[in-house]
Amino acid sequence: MQLEPNFEDQRLLPILEKVRTGERLTFEDGMALYRSRDILAIGHMANIVRERLHGNTTFFNVNRHINPTDVCVASCRLCAFGKKARDPKAYTMSLEQVWEVAGKGYSEAATEFHIVGGLHPELTLDWFCQMLRGLKQRYPRVHLKAFTMVEISYLAQRQKIGIRETLERLREAGMDSMPGGGAEIFSERVRRIICDHKIDGNEWLNVARIAHQAGLKSNCTMLYGHIETADDRMDHLVKLRSLQDETHGFVTFIPLAFHPDNTPLQHIAKTTGFDDLKNIAVSRLMLDNIPHIKSYWVMMTPRIAQVAQRFGADDIDGTVVEEKIYHDAGATTSQSLRRGDLLRLIQAAGREPVERDTLYRPVERTETAFTVLV
Repeated sequence: MQLEPNFEDQRLLPILEKVRTGERLTFEDGMALYRSRDILAIGHMANIVRERLHGNTTFFNVNRHINPTDVCVASCRLCAFGKKARDPKAYTMSLEQVWEVAGKGYSEAATEFHIVGGLHPELTLDWFCQMLRGLKQRYPRVHLKAFTMVEISYLAQRQKIGIRETLERLREAGMDSMPGGGAEIFSERVRRIICDHKIDGNEWLNVARIAHQAGLKSNCTMLYGHIETADDRMDHLVKLRSLQDETHGFVTFIPLAFHPDNTPLQHIAKTTGFDDLKNIAVSRLMLDNIPHIKSYWVMMTPRIAQVAQRFGADDIDGTVVEEKIYHDAGATTSQSLRRGDLLRLIQAAGREPVERDTLYRPVERTETAFTVLV
């Protein structure tokens, strides 16, 4: 039984009562959380919800990130990853290279390939379907979590077909679920400045809606720590919660701290551990219908990700292996962790590690193989 902290901010006490009884928090409650500096009280409330849902468990998985290309037609000010096709530093993998890179991440028997990339002006929907089929043929037991809502919209537009047909073709080729990137922040004002070349917030939500209606699960994200306000963040969380009420298709929410290095917004100060923990905690408290909150160690460092397990997070992500997008933006964390490293991180945080697959089914592992416990 956890000790009740001394609530320095007495304005949070009505929210504590709602948390205890399981009552849904309002937009105004969320704003009170963001305005408060009483991080221990906020973390305490988030931990109540976290332990109510998941007890002492912290989830992780053995995965590999694959970024087939960094060529992108968009010119988002928040991005240090995307490059124009004429840039001598740009790259685009061949199909054989994608399959080879995937194999390098299979040494620990990965259960998931996480696949995202730039909006390439020449790679077609058929090319990506070939990529997925090749991965499934070579690694039939690996879950393919592929393509953001932004990528799906772009592929549909280029192919001149609808979102649903695009998803059906990718799913038939082997796509199992979708990551949650590209949501950034839904505020139109902010998007015009940081990512005006991307689909808008309503379009992102609509692609997610169609995917969920088609039976695909996905994650969802929020990028914070740039030019957004607390109102923008709360608007974003409430819109995600509203769509989840409708579709029940989001599996995990991942708050993503903005890394400004090597972007046109590099004058913006980086987020602090205080910011990161508060966003984890507020997310857990507001998103009462999304099962899991992930502390993405690549962005917030393994140490903050550990602490976040007491501030509402119940997942610490996975082995990752060669993450490119945030490291291009100045992330100084390792590009991968071994399975044993994740076990030690979780245990040192006082939590019980449980390896999962993408859909949070427990994974039982031996020295040479893994079994998903359905």
